Amino acid sequence: MINFHFFWTKYYRHESKFIQKIVEEVLCKVSHTYLNLTMHPIGLDSRVKDIRLLLTNGSNDIQMIGIFGMGGIGKTTIAKVVYNQVFQQFECSCFMGNVSEISKQLNGLVHLQEQLLSEIFMKKGPSIGSIDRGISWIKKRLCSKRILIVLDDVDQISQLNSLAGSRDWFGLGSRIIITTRDEHLLNKVQVDVKYEAKELNYSESLQLFSWHAFRQAIPLEDYLELSNGIINYAQGLPLALEVLGSYLFGRTMLEWISAFEKLKHIPHNQIQKKLRISFDALEDDQVKDIFLDIACFFIGMDKDYVIYILNGCGFFSEIGISVLISRCLLKITEQNQLSMHDLLREMGRKIICEESPKELGKRSRLWFQEDVCDMLQTDKGTNEIEGIVLDLPLLKDIYFRTESFARMQKLRLLQINNVHLTGKFEHLSRELRWLCWHYCPLKNLPSNFQLKNLVALDLQYSNIKQLWPDSKFVKNLRVLNLSHCKFLTRTPNFTGLPRMEILLLESCLSLLEIHHSIGVLDRLTSLSLKDCGNLTDLPSSICNLISLQHLNLTDCSNLKKLPKLLGNMHCLRELHADGTAIKQLPFSCRFLKNLTILSLGRCNNNLPSKSWLPLIMSWVSPRRNHDFTGFLPPSISGLCSLRKLILRHCNLNEASIPIDIGSLSALQLLDLGSNNFHSLPSSLCQLSKLDSLWLDDCKNLRSINELPPNLRVLQADACTSLEKLPNLSNYHRLEKLFLANCNRFADIQDSRNLDSMRFIHWELSNILINAIKDSELEGHCKDDYYSIFIPVGKIPEWYIHQRMGSSISFNMPFHVGNKLIALTTWAVCAAKEGVVTTALFHVLYNKTNGVEQILRPTVRNNIPVTQTEHSLWSIIPALEFFPIKGGERMELSIKISPFVDVKKCGVHFLYKPDIRESQQGQLSSAKTIVQDYVHPKRSRDVDLKESGNNLEEKDGKRLRIEPDST
Repeated sequence: MINFHFFWTKYYRHESKFIQKIVEEVLCKVSHTYLNLTMHPIGLDSRVKDIRLLLTNGSNDIQMIGIFGMGGIGKTTIAKVVYNQVFQQFECSCFMGNVSEISKQLNGLVHLQEQLLSEIFMKKGPSIGSIDRGISWIKKRLCSKRILIVLDDVDQISQLNSLAGSRDWFGLGSRIIITTRDEHLLNKVQVDVKYEAKELNYSESLQLFSWHAFRQAIPLEDYLELSNGIINYAQGLPLALEVLGSYLFGRTMLEWISAFEKLKHIPHNQIQKKLRISFDALEDDQVKDIFLDIACFFIGMDKDYVIYILNGCGFFSEIGISVLISRCLLKITEQNQLSMHDLLREMGRKIICEESPKELGKRSRLWFQEDVCDMLQTDKGTNEIEGIVLDLPLLKDIYFRTESFARMQKLRLLQINNVHLTGKFEHLSRELRWLCWHYCPLKNLPSNFQLKNLVALDLQYSNIKQLWPDSKFVKNLRVLNLSHCKFLTRTPNFTGLPRMEILLLESCLSLLEIHHSIGVLDRLTSLSLKDCGNLTDLPSSICNLISLQHLNLTDCSNLKKLPKLLGNMHCLRELHADGTAIKQLPFSCRFLKNLTILSLGRCNNNLPSKSWLPLIMSWVSPRRNHDFTGFLPPSISGLCSLRKLILRHCNLNEASIPIDIGSLSALQLLDLGSNNFHSLPSSLCQLSKLDSLWLDDCKNLRSINELPPNLRVLQADACTSLEKLPNLSNYHRLEKLFLANCNRFADIQDSRNLDSMRFIHWELSNILINAIKDSELEGHCKDDYYSIFIPVGKIPEWYIHQRMGSSISFNMPFHVGNKLIALTTWAVCAAKEGVVTTALFHVLYNKTNGVEQILRPTVRNNIPVTQTEHSLWSIIPALEFFPIKGGERMELSIKISPFVDVKKCGVHFLYKPDIRESQQGQLSSAKTIVQDYVHPKRSRDVDLKESGNNLEEKDGKRLRIEPDST
């Protein structure tokens, strides 16, 4: 015990001062108050879990964690939840909200520094006076304290430099959380971890919206369709769901309909105001123009294609797009397409409308069909217009006069699909950089069409026969797309097009000749002749394309040979020749050392299996005793960069696959599907980098004795003779196994030790589930909640509680106590044609005490539409739902999606071992009913990104629906 009397008399003469000192010290130690949270924190548990683990990982390092995302996505809410859960574990803590807004005020950064010190020490801080002095104070006072600081809504590096400029300002074990709309800002300060706040999924969106619109977790039945429409409109943005739900609460059906129709044309102002902050924060006007161009014209288009166009407009679009991505205003899809949240797109378009609310012709960009038609028909166009998009229906012929464009001299972007123009083309702007004219009725481009500044010309589905008499009047052209031009018999002369980089001639069914001048296109990087079925050969000059990286000849079914000097194209990375009549690849192909993808599928009718595949392999590992003509010399190193080899449906047998295929040291994907071999060469196991092996539909394949050591995906569906696999427990990286319709396959060796496996697909095979065993089921359902669809249309008899429909009432056993491990539910259901399930939740209602709970499982697969009826089998661990005493009257409702009908449902109880013995026979019966759609490894998410190029993995999409806090 401390001698307070001695302490007081020695250091303090006045009792009041002593008491005040004690209070100050205690306040420093006592926990701060919890932050106020939203009333309905839907979907937050899963989003804060990882961040919380980072904050409490026991490390003494000083760590910075960044949370970024678009406006209204819930960054502040996530930070508040994290703060409330962990702040008591730190000596001191401080949540600083609205940093961006406060810093813009007079002496704003100084006030923030004073606020930080005041909240940390729970008393009025010193009057700092200047930023530099504040930095000194923070360093001096906080360097020895283990603190938690949240800096919310940061948008400038100066704010971080003033409040948390360096980790050594704080004591060991401190944590600084930063929320921002600017990901690049987090890179500048080199945060330890970045977390992107994502949109809510459908189920979470439905619940959040319902709480605000109906004050309950699910919509009223009559409002379900309208609710789904608004949820689709909001696209998982919590701000929009809350604002629109509150706005519609208590309104009539007619008012709902009216409000929804209004949203289609006029965005909600409160939502737009929040989103507009990110746009206004862009300091570069050119970046703003890039955003507006993309929002109005280019959503869904290839990023590289758009970059060509915008660079042609004088923009520095690579850095501009990068800035927009870092500010969470733009995303790039896995297919390299530009993507933007619909509400951000609406925000951008509203900015354009505000340029001239009443006069269409004075807006810089026009995209709404009725507006464009009205402007052109009434000649209201002005010099303010920079871009027009008009995409008319095919069956509607619309004519406009070229004179209507005469005053639009700044017009640089023009799309006029299925439009007829009459008059002199010299009236169109000379500033055009992009012309997209699908279904153009012209047979050739008029000579008075001023296109000298044109960068991209897209004339797909047009009637063009001859493009131009002289290519010099499009000398700046970089992208030319003439795909689906059915009357085009020969390409234009390419002389005078020194900047051409992309040439697309897909599905030109009448195309007979490629002009020999194509060889002058020394900047061409991509050439696609896909589906040009009448093309019989290629000019030898094509081998002069020294910059070509992508050559696509897929389904050129009459193309019998490739130029002999194809190997001169040293930059070639991808060669696609599936479905061609090529009989032998030229020897020069051995020089294609940068080739990463070689695809020769579906050549079985034209390409003898013994003629070309040994040739390919001889480039890789040449041997001296080959007896076929034209063998390459031993010094050839081969296709050392090849990552993907596709030989599907090529009539291959054992002799066609060289035993030294293992020499392809860089190979990551090998597709040998739909071939005739009985076994695989042993050298296959030497492919140390092979990630995916596709053997599906190899009807004669009997056994696979050994696999590459690092294989992750084995696709062997419909291998109807397959009887044997190696011991898969030896392949520690194997995650996905496909064995559907392998009717002779009996079992997997040592299946209990498949620790790496995430997904096994055994649909319609005779392999029954091994995981739903009594001993394993108990362990798995203690801490995880999941569901799978199985191809069975009935509920087992040992499910005592059964009822028609999607709801069932039952009494909990009186002896349940703490011995209940889980509820298992069974629902017979059917999906409407062409639809798979997108959401699932269980509503558990305790009628005895009036408590209702909504639970969401992890769904392991989608409901197939090939079967009339399927069953949904779910495990709900006892830890997931409210405490059960025993004897309660319960009601369980199974809600899937509006597109799935639940016809019958049942409930079964699973107990701890001491009272579980009587269930042994019941659970054993399950093994004869449930087929192993999904292997029950539930601690990981599945990464569906495979190593294939434009190859889709043949499984249903796994939808992970996280449980939310209710």
